[in-house]
Amino acid sequence: MLIFAFLLDFHVNEHVRNKFYFTLTVYFMRKNLKSKLAAAFVVVLCLSMFLALVLQVTAQQSSGDWPMFRANIMHTGEAAGSPVLYPKLLWNFTTGNIVVSSPAVVNRVVYIGSGDDNVYALNATNGRPLWNYTTGGPVYSSPAVINGVVYIGSNDANVYALNITNGAKIWNYKTHGPVVSSPNVANGVLYIGSEDSNVYALNASDGAKLWNFTTGGAVDSSPAVACGMVYVGSDDGNVYGLNATDGAYVWDRPTGPIFVWSSPSVVNGIVYVGSDNDNFYALNATTGTQIWYYPTLGDVGSSPAVAGGVVYIGSDDDDVYALNAATGAKIWNYNTSLYVGSAPAVVGGVVYVGSYDDNIYALNAKNGNKLWQYITEGHVASSPAVVNGALYVGSFDGKVYALAGSPTTPTLHLSFNALFIIFGAVAAVVVVATLVTILLFRKRFRDKPSGPSLRQRALL
Repeated sequence: MLIFAFLLDFHVNEHVRNKFYFTLTVYFMRKNLKSKLAAAFVVVLCLSMFLALVLQVTAQQSSGDWPMFRANIMHTGEAAGSPVLYPKLLWNFTTGNIVVSSPAVVNRVVYIGSGDDNVYALNATNGRPLWNYTTGGPVYSSPAVINGVVYIGSNDANVYALNITNGAKIWNYKTHGPVVSSPNVANGVLYIGSEDSNVYALNASDGAKLWNFTTGGAVDSSPAVACGMVYVGSDDGNVYGLNATDGAYVWDRPTGPIFVWSSPSVVNGIVYVGSDNDNFYALNATTGTQIWYYPTLGDVGSSPAVAGGVVYIGSDDDDVYALNAATGAKIWNYNTSLYVGSAPAVVGGVVYVGSYDDNIYALNAKNGNKLWQYITEGHVASSPAVVNGALYVGSFDGKVYALAGSPTTPTLHLSFNALFIIFGAVAAVVVVATLVTILLFRKRFRDKPSGPSLRQRALL
């Protein structure tokens, strides 16, 4: 047990581990395998390397966080990890009003806002509240949890930074309108929109304003950050590309005199975003030039997920769409019973999304076939976060839900590369053990006292 605990502890420090293995290898090479103990230790060493590798690969497959709206600063909505294979309720937590906010999940804690004016921190395993912070208005913004700080907006016009451990306020920045937009934190800077028509960049450490850019309408869209740029929509009907350093205008793309509530995703130099003019757009991230668009039959306030060359998006025409990311060609669509304003999440080849028909859906990412659905007691506009084989989401019924997937061994979800590494490690152990055995037998044969041959004995 002590040996296993040691391996489990030091396998996370690659530098220390490699130095340890190298030192022992050199030592026993110098000894030239002069003892059975040395040979046996080399075999154990190889086995321990294999065990450490397995532990590391398993940890990489089973662990993960969802630190902000759409999972990352590019807002791709995709994360690695185990999918939720069926909707078994782990727990639900009841707040005092609707939950439109989308959860962030970090270190087995769920952070989420509620229309009851509070920000909550909940134990991801059992849903027990760890703390709550009360703002001066409903919290429809989704949190970003970075470097031990929870950042979130409120309809009281403030952006808040809260201590991750106890929810104590670190700072707040006052805008001039409700903050429905969700913060994006990149390189020590927080980017967020406000219904005062501005996009703000704040110092993440102290909340000091670095710059603001004024649009022609409320900014409920949440900024994406990529390529040194900030991308965001506005109620003036435009999608904007701004310099992330100073907020300088670079480009805008009109979608018509209608809201852009959708939050952009940026992948491979392309900005994907919806508009309430019923269309979904792919724009050049450098110039804003339209690459393609796809018309739906309803407003597109949902924010896209991009994974494996496919864009997934919801529409108020009740459908979830999968579109070719390069061309915009439809791959499939799935019809729910009501509006889809929730933003899809993609994990393990499964698309998760909420609908105003009160359901959470899990769809096969390749063909759109429904894998399962789970009904809540209210509309689901919150966007799911999927971490460690569990899905977390809010509902208009005022509850936060945690749904578990089937209990499976992590190695069942290993990638081909991971399996190749593990089988290679096993093969290496077998080869080393065989070589050590051969060397031992050669040594024993060479050292065995020689007696007279049969011919010599016959002549005696």
